[in-house]
Amino acid sequence: MASSWMLIFFIIFTAYSHQISIANNIPLQLNDDVLGLICFKSELSDPTSYLSSWNEDDNTPCSWNYIKCNPINGRVSELSLAGLGLSGKIGRGLERLQNLKVLSLSQNNLSGEIPPQLALIFGLQTLNLSHNRLSGRVPDDLCNMTSIKFLDFSLNSLSGPVPDRLFENWFSLRFVSLSGNSFEGPIPSTLPNCTLLQGLNLSNNHFSGNTDFSNGIWSLTKLRILDLSHNLFSGSVPQGISSLHYLKELNLQGNQFSGPLPSDIGLCPHLNYLDFSNNLFSGALPDSIQKLNSLPIIRLADNRFTSDLPHWISNMSSIQLLDFSNNEFSGNLPASLGDLKSLKFLSLSHNKLEGEIPTTLFDLALEELDLSVNGFNGPIPPGSTRLFESLHLLDLSNNKLIGDIPPEMGLCFNLRYLNLSWNNLKSRLPPELGYFQNLSVLDLRNSGLYGSIPEDLCDSNSLNVLQLDGNSLNGPIPEEIRNCSALYLLSLSHNRLNGFIPKAIASLKKLKILKLEFNNLSGEIPQQLGSLDNLLAVNISYNRLVGRLPIAGIFPSLDQSSLQGNLGLCSPILTGPCKMNVPKPLVINPFAYPKGNNSGNLVPESNSLKSKPRIFLSISAIVAISAAVLIVIGVLVITILNFSTRRRLAFVENAMESMCSTPRSRAPAMGKLVFFGPNSDLRYEDWINNAELLLNKASEIGRGVFGTVYKASVGGRIVAIKKLITSNIIQYQEDFNKEVRILGKVRHPNLLTLKGYYWTPQLQLLISDYAPIGSLHAKLHQRSTSSPPLSWANRFKIALGTAKGLAHLHQFRPPIIHYNIKPSNILLDENYNAMISDFGLARLLPKLDKHVLSTRFQTALGYVAPELACQSSRISEKCDIYAFGVVILELVTRRRPMEYGEDDVVVLIDHVRVQLEQGNALDCVDLSMNEYPEEEVLPVLKLGLVCTSQLPSSRPSMAEVVQILQVIKTPIQDRMEAF
Repeated sequence: MASSWMLIFFIIFTAYSHQISIANNIPLQLNDDVLGLICFKSELSDPTSYLSSWNEDDNTPCSWNYIKCNPINGRVSELSLAGLGLSGKIGRGLERLQNLKVLSLSQNNLSGEIPPQLALIFGLQTLNLSHNRLSGRVPDDLCNMTSIKFLDFSLNSLSGPVPDRLFENWFSLRFVSLSGNSFEGPIPSTLPNCTLLQGLNLSNNHFSGNTDFSNGIWSLTKLRILDLSHNLFSGSVPQGISSLHYLKELNLQGNQFSGPLPSDIGLCPHLNYLDFSNNLFSGALPDSIQKLNSLPIIRLADNRFTSDLPHWISNMSSIQLLDFSNNEFSGNLPASLGDLKSLKFLSLSHNKLEGEIPTTLFDLALEELDLSVNGFNGPIPPGSTRLFESLHLLDLSNNKLIGDIPPEMGLCFNLRYLNLSWNNLKSRLPPELGYFQNLSVLDLRNSGLYGSIPEDLCDSNSLNVLQLDGNSLNGPIPEEIRNCSALYLLSLSHNRLNGFIPKAIASLKKLKILKLEFNNLSGEIPQQLGSLDNLLAVNISYNRLVGRLPIAGIFPSLDQSSLQGNLGLCSPILTGPCKMNVPKPLVINPFAYPKGNNSGNLVPESNSLKSKPRIFLSISAIVAISAAVLIVIGVLVITILNFSTRRRLAFVENAMESMCSTPRSRAPAMGKLVFFGPNSDLRYEDWINNAELLLNKASEIGRGVFGTVYKASVGGRIVAIKKLITSNIIQYQEDFNKEVRILGKVRHPNLLTLKGYYWTPQLQLLISDYAPIGSLHAKLHQRSTSSPPLSWANRFKIALGTAKGLAHLHQFRPPIIHYNIKPSNILLDENYNAMISDFGLARLLPKLDKHVLSTRFQTALGYVAPELACQSSRISEKCDIYAFGVVILELVTRRRPMEYGEDDVVVLIDHVRVQLEQGNALDCVDLSMNEYPEEEVLPVLKLGLVCTSQLPSSRPSMAEVVQILQVIKTPIQDRMEAF
């Protein structure tokens, strides 16, 4: 109602003021800006009162927060409300700000459509509405914004075709991003009018049609960034790209482009990122590519390229990542690839390559090498010291390799993934494989292996997946299998293993899948295996097992296919004999029943009575009666146990359904309140009756992608409560409890302590400590003029504390990755100690998908590691390290990761790097810091650039970052004395 009255008042005042100005021939008053902003604010929800300084009684808004005015005429020139958690719609009022140059409403929760009235701000140069929930179509009226230079509508829910007239009058446009929406149809034909355009990003939409490159995009000669990835574009890409002389990044990934690559692609000398993957390109690679000798990343995966792999690739000395997988390249692998000394990632999988693997390739400091699904033969080359120190992934599966597994492979201390499956190795398992310190996946299926399983295979305790199926391994399963404590998949099927199933497998508490079928295992299944609560799938068919199944866990619910083909397992679903390892009963009275003679006549009863004393019940009858009594008792016991067991079985069935991406049909109806730690000072009675009453609008202090945060008083103590968005979070209490308890066990001075949780199917709350000072984001970018700036001592303390907190998360195995490090998730206590919040919340997603994380849950533009844009890259701790590097650059400079100026987009990382190279690094430092030690500031700036390296392998670990920061803080004289 208040917003409606304000809108009516605004319309009346607008008409009245125009009449006065016309009648008296006087200009509009300065308080037009006040009125326009107050009217605009009336349509918004401001849960954290960031706009409390906006007072309609003021004569001018120039003293308001987030407002900048032109010092000459006193009119509002910049309005920046990015990342304030605002919701509501973009209403009327902004069109009165006729001197507005910059409008940024990004990273909020704004909804509704883009108002066409924005086109009435005739001098607007920067318009940023990204990272919101805006919907509908782009208004046609926006084509009248003739002064626009920077436009960003990315990551919204906008749809429909883009108006063909949109770029008609945008002659000053420098940068436009429409990515992450649902736009469809062709690219507007007026795009070539933007002759000054430097950045064009249309990725992750539904644009389609044959793109007019020759008369369209190739005419934008000042382009530096062109991203058309993940759309439905088709047709060929003709030559003419050489006209884009300044082009640095070209991404056409995930479309339906076909035909050969443009022959002049190599005439773009400044290219540093080239991605044509996931298309229908065919033919041979243009020879001009070899001229891109400064190109570090080239991706051509998932196309139809043919011919031999060009030998001239070895001339591209700057290549660090080369992905030609899923094509039709043939021929031998050139030995000259060993000349690519900068190469870190090489993927040639799923091609038609053959011959031996060059030994020179194993002399490089590769981190990932994938040559799987080809026709390589010969032995596996011996590795070099450089390879041992660097290699993280090695996949040589589905080839024709022969010979032994090199024992020195166990020296690859950093190896995490090793796949040699589906080869003809005819080798024993070398005991040196137990030397791996970080190996998570070992896949040696169908490789012709023989001999026994080494006892020290699991000495590293890091193995998650062990697959040895389809070989000729013999002997028993070693008792040392208990050392594989991190194992969740153990697959030993289709071998010649014998002996008993070891009880030691019951020590593998994380085990989810156990496959032992088609072996010669004998004896009974250890009852202890029923204690494996996480076990979801078991197959023990076609062995020589006998006796009873374990009565607990998943075993009572196994189907026939998992049990058949054994000698005598006892199960109602099997038709064969049931053999128990117990003595057979003795028949003491052989005359208990009439006995026939040779003539077929019965022996007279009188004779039997004379020969044997009369007894009331025979021993056999007693045995029969006893058996009947035991059966009755067993039925009663099973009936009683069935009630308590049913819920466990339902959970197992649901877990199996979850593995197949099938939604569960129902959720538990009961809620649950859990406090972590025996000394928790929070009481059950403070919560159970009024959990929802604690979450009132007035106590809301912040919003994020996982939910809303409230400040609440519980039992006289102030805590923070995060109300999770239930549509994205695990909906079943057992799974939720398991994941949250893991987070509740994480304790560190620089991590916000999780105190407990409250759960119902409709309401899920996380309870944590309250940080009274607020977030680092507020201290850096929302500081009022009356508040003192952060001192260098406090900034350094925050950087070091954040590094220690992340290092603690990364030391877990598997590591806890934050995924969303940014200043708003770094909270501060009274002494400016950093406390990281929201860590590990991605664990609460039903499915951990890196594209969802990189687009939706990494909400702050500029903190996303570049590798998350690539489908083949793996999420790792390096993503956190990249974001941390941006944060410490932000701490030093007090600049946002991306800023929109009048003539260009300023990327903080690039800005600092250029200033450092030109010897002007101190020009980056926040001017509000009056004093700071140069000997600390400069190394911190350099550390930030190292952490934000484009290649993950070039970034240090968080443990190393902590050590570096501690060395930087140590006084110089102390360092010299220590030296």
